[in-house]
Amino acid sequence: MPASRTGVANLPLHGGKAPKWLFGRMTKLAREICIVVVEEFGPEEMLRKMSDPYWFQAFGCVLGFDWHSSGVTTTACGALKEGIRGIENDLGLFVAGGKGGTSRKTPQQIEVCGDLISVDPAKLVYDSKMVAKVDSSALQDGYQLYHHVFLFTKGGSWAVVQQGMNEQTRYARRYHWLGESVNDFVCEPHSAICSDQHGSALNLVAAESGSARKVITEIAAEQKPEKTIAELKRLKTLELPRRHYIVAQDIHPDRISKIITATYDRNPGDFEELLSLPGVGPKTIRALSLISELIYDTAPSFSDPARFSFAHGGKDGIPFPVDKRTYDQSIDLLKRAVLRSKVENTHKKQMVNRLDGWHFGR
Repeated sequence: MPASRTGVANLPLHGGKAPKWLFGRMTKLAREICIVVVEEFGPEEMLRKMSDPYWFQAFGCVLGFDWHSSGVTTTACGALKEGIRGIENDLGLFVAGGKGGTSRKTPQQIEVCGDLISVDPAKLVYDSKMVAKVDSSALQDGYQLYHHVFLFTKGGSWAVVQQGMNEQTRYARRYHWLGESVNDFVCEPHSAICSDQHGSALNLVAAESGSARKVITEIAAEQKPEKTIAELKRLKTLELPRRHYIVAQDIHPDRISKIITATYDRNPGDFEELLSLPGVGPKTIRALSLISELIYDTAPSFSDPARFSFAHGGKDGIPFPVDKRTYDQSIDLLKRAVLRSKVENTHKKQMVNRLDGWHFGR
C-alpha cells in the first residue's frame, strides 16, 4: 500500500501539564479503548488508528485533553503508554519512547521487549532511528523534535507519533508514520504531518527530490572528500537562491570535512544508508543539497509537506473529498470503545456526549 502524506491541524504550544486527577482517568480510559480496539480488530489496527491524524485528535479529545493544544500529542501518547503498562504482552502491543529525555530511551525500551516479540529488535530500533533522522535531517522545516513514541506489535508492525517545536512561532508540528505504508524511508514515507504553520522547507523525502537524493549520495560516497570540501568553499562566493533553507554564512566546510571523509570511507549505496550513518545530520545534508542544486543542477523539493489536508480528505475537496465512511468508522469505534469501557457510568455519559459534540460540531 503506498504511503500518503497529509495533514493540517492547529497545534499552538501550551505550557503546563495535565493535572493528576485528570491524567489518572485518562490512563484508565486509554487502556480500555486500546483493549477494545485490539480485541475487535487486532493490535495492528491500533497502530493504524494512532497513525490517523483525525482518529488521534479525537482520541485526545475523548480522553479529555485540550483539542487544539500541542500537549494533546504528548499527553495522549503518555496516557496510552501508562495505561497498558503490565498488559503489553497480553495485548501484543508495546509502546516505547516519549517526551524529552524519554524519547532517547526508545532503543533500550524496544530491546527490553526482545524476548516477547518474534522479530529482531535491532530492526525495530533501526526503524525508530530512521523515522527520527528523516524528520530532523531529510525534512528540515524549522521544527526541532522533542517527542518520539514508537508503537509496535509482536510481529514487528509499527507506527510512530513524534512532534517537533518551532521556538520562533511557538507552534508544534506532529508527524505520523505507519510502518505498513512505508515502502521507502526517504520517498513520501509519512502517513500524516499536522501543523497550521506552513513555510519553506528542505524536503528531501518528496518524490520530486529523487534526483537530488541520488546526486547527494554520489557526492558523499564517490567524490573525493577534498573535492567536496573545495566545492563547499566555492559556494561561499556564490549568490544562493533566496528560497533556500540555508545561507552562505551557515556553510562551514572545515567543520563538515570530518563527516564528509567518514561518508566517503563508508561508501553508502543510497540516500537512506547515507542518512543512517552516525554524524550525518541536518548541517551535512543541507551542505550536500546545496552542492547538488547549485553545482550539479539537481534541486531538491522546497515544498512544505504540511500543506496537505488530513488523510480523511478536506471539506474543500483538497487533496480529495472527505472519506465519510472512514471518518464515521473512526467515530463509531470510539463511541463503542467508550461505552464498553469500565469507567463509572457518569464518566461514560460525559465522554460520549463530548465525542458527539466534537463530531456533529464539525
